[in-house]
Amino acid sequence: MVEIFQNIRKIYMFSKPCEELANHVEFYSQSILNHSVQHPKNQFSSVKMFPSWTPTFYINLGSPYYIDLKHTRYHVKDDKDVLILRNGDVTRHKLPTDNIFTVKFNPGGLEAVLNINQVFVIDKIIDLNHILPWQLIQKIKQPISFEERVESIQSYLLEMYGKVSNKDHYLKIVNHCIGEYQASGMQLNTSKVAEKLFITSKSINRYFNRVIGVPPKNYFSILRGRIALTAFINDRASFVPTDYGYYDANHFRKDVVNFTGQRVTKHQL
Repeated sequence: MVEIFQNIRKIYMFSKPCEELANHVEFYSQSILNHSVQHPKNQFSSVKMFPSWTPTFYINLGSPYYIDLKHTRYHVKDDKDVLILRNGDVTRHKLPTDNIFTVKFNPGGLEAVLNINQVFVIDKIIDLNHILPWQLIQKIKQPISFEERVESIQSYLLEMYGKVSNKDHYLKIVNHCIGEYQASGMQLNTSKVAEKLFITSKSINRYFNRVIGVPPKNYFSILRGRIALTAFINDRASFVPTDYGYYDANHFRKDVVNFTGQRVTKHQL
């Protein structure tokens, strides 16, 4: 199974964060265990995920599994819970008995909520016991509902978010830059985004490297690629590359290859 090209979401249930955390947490999710999705789950032996620079918690409620990160394969035991940044391609090898509870942050969200700079997570798999209280993880692992798990982790994140007294100036500027880029239909380059916010290109580069761990040009390219490819897969007939800042269809196709390493034509439905 390949993220975006194929619908990974059909084997998970999702919950949006509360309003206070909405700028920093993208979603909570958990594997669907009922028989209606058993065939799709059995159909895929792995899930390949493309770069997003989104810190993500994986709390294991089921079987052991393997993760490929930077050409290295890691064995994640059934009692092991991890944090991954997803700054590069990540492949999680699946089993039909998989049951994962996930918290996916927006870029910089880990720092905003838990005061942990995601730059230090680049190319690493972090034991989640170093991030979250042991008691909280054990509570989430109990045989409770998805909604109860969301409530438990969200209550903790809200509590910690309220304790982060130093709301990072750099993070606010980075979020404003991302918002400005998206509002322009992804038409602006880094210099134009900097001009809109009355800062220099040198400053915007420093802020992005400080908060996300990658220059704005690279991050904007990934963001555009993910949004455009998702739109293309969802409705190919009405997809217009120039709506996403591309010069033409060839520009879009080349960018998809650069972003995913795969051709759009390889995944024709």
